[in-house]
Amino acid sequence: MLPFQPRSFRDCMLFEQHWIQASRGFVRRFMPGAFRITQLYEGILRRPFPAFRPPALWKQQPIYYFSNHLTIVPGDTPVKYPSHTQAFDYELELGIVLAKPLFNASPDEALDAIGGFVVLNDFSARDIQRPEMQSGFGPQKCKHFISSISQTLTTADEVLPRINTLTATVHLNGELITTTSTANMRYSLGSLLAFLSSAEPLFPGELIGTGTLPGGCGMETGRLLERGDTLRLAIEGVGELSHTIV
Repeated sequence: MLPFQPRSFRDCMLFEQHWIQASRGFVRRFMPGAFRITQLYEGILRRPFPAFRPPALWKQQPIYYFSNHLTIVPGDTPVKYPSHTQAFDYELELGIVLAKPLFNASPDEALDAIGGFVVLNDFSARDIQRPEMQSGFGPQKCKHFISSISQTLTTADEVLPRINTLTATVHLNGELITTTSTANMRYSLGSLLAFLSSAEPLFPGELIGTGTLPGGCGMETGRLLERGDTLRLAIEGVGELSHTIV
């Protein structure tokens, strides 16, 4: 069962390396001709292809979207492969749970409002994500159909002292696919929540995702989900979740 019922679900994007690697993986899978050009560029100049970097707004303020808090399932739930996609992916994130209301909060006040953390999995339909994003309305069916969180909620005092050094792992069918961490967030959690509360009230029980940890999705590693797969996502000191894709 869920450790709490989220009142809302905002998903942010704090890790630049995830954006770069996922963009590169998307072009590799869906635009192989263009991918060869980007490989040549990166090979010569030794830096990411410009289109793989986050948008300029990301450097000015946190960016996020609202997902569907009513389709979040516990982290031990068998998950049916969705009928509307042929590119089903997972995304390993740290989920922040508010315990106090916020409005025009300072970063210190915002940090004090965190009640706990969960492991968050933002499932994605990659083949329909790009056209939905290009619509100007943001993610729709590519994201809203299902997400999951760990069955335990770990209190803030257990996690915040190590917030930038938590190790995280992805296993598929028992094989270690990724070892990553919560290092190198663009914005601190206090700054993130303060921005979200600017001119907008936040309430206890709201769920905010950090965005995918680097290497924390199949689009980055080249291993999307298949029917019959067993997925395990874990963050040190926070918890874990596991799903069988049926």
